Amino acid sequence: MPRDTITPADEEKIMAAIREAEVNTSGEIRVHVESNCDKDVLDRATEVFAELHMHQTKERNGVLFYIALEDHQFAVLGDAGINAIVPDHFWEDITEHVIKHFKQKHYAEGLAEGILMAGEQLKSHFPYDRKGDVNELSDDVSFGD
Repeated sequence: MPRDTITPADEEKIMAAIREAEVNTSGEIRVHVESNCDKDVLDRATEVFAELHMHQTKERNGVLFYIALEDHQFAVLGDAGINAIVPDHFWEDITEHVIKHFKQKHYAEGLAEGILMAGEQLKSHFPYDRKGDVNELSDDVSFGD
């Protein structure tokens, strides 16, 4: 079960990274953790992206970190607005960095660092607008299974 692996302290660390990453951007970041992924990981991440209504952000700048713990599957998925402007290999670089931590079973640390990496890109392309910015998506970690 995902909640056996991701402790409440881990959840706090992940949510703190999301809040820190979102401070200077209108971008939105979510994390979804489940046990198994019974299809292609990007297909499943796309389903979760839709289930979490991440495509409904004003600037289409949501980023999903998807993890299937037992199946050792991980994907980072960005919406159309961010995908159009991030550098080549951006998602692959984050994935590679996060997986290094996962191999040592340091899930929260890997996610937190990956979230902050994504936040840097979001900040440079989608700066925080004090007047109109609202937190469009929850910062809570969502769990499946």
